[in-house]
Amino acid sequence: MSFGDPNNPYGQQQQGGQPGYGYPQQGQPQAQPSFGYPQAPPVQSFGGGYGDGYGYGGPPTEMPGGVKASRVMLYIIGGFQLIGALLLFWAGVGIEELKDDPEFRNDQAFQDLAQYSDSFHVVGVLALLWGAFAMFLAAKLAKGGNGIRVTTLVFAVVTAVLGIYPFIFVLVGLIYTVLAVLIAVFVGKSDGAAWFNRPRH
Repeated sequence: MSFGDPNNPYGQQQQGGQPGYGYPQQGQPQAQPSFGYPQAPPVQSFGGGYGDGYGYGGPPTEMPGGVKASRVMLYIIGGFQLIGALLLFWAGVGIEELKDDPEFRNDQAFQDLAQYSDSFHVVGVLALLWGAFAMFLAAKLAKGGNGIRVTTLVFAVVTAVLGIYPFIFVLVGLIYTVLAVLIAVFVGKSDGAAWFNRPRH
């Protein structure tokens, strides 16, 4: 075998990186070894530059179902508060009118209750304000920011605690507690956070 044979594919290795075994021809591009595996595509970023809180599709454009449900439940709480306030005002006025009635004048239990007739009005005003606040939060959930979200969470926690100690009916307190807990869960979820933290123009 001659080392100078031009037909020999394993021709002699020349110095200085000349063409031969293991060296590419001059002007021939050097390809990277692939080892039989396809090259991975470049990694693309998702989320439109809005951060991880919005998932892969960018910021939400429609109110999530949980936030919609929270809005409905806030309106329900506001309605209950309005009804409760009216009942308290009516009870306070009725007690004031009946405390001098001969039929109840000697009723010690009724007279003891009549001493707190003014308290019915005060509690009625507080119930009315709390209901108005619930409806205000419900109206703000559509366009409110993170401040509305935090305020709604605080409102839900306080309402749940107050519902544990109902003043009149245990069932009413239980309904308040369940609604408040659901509001806190739905508003506090990740899709709720993405909705309240979405960019606004």
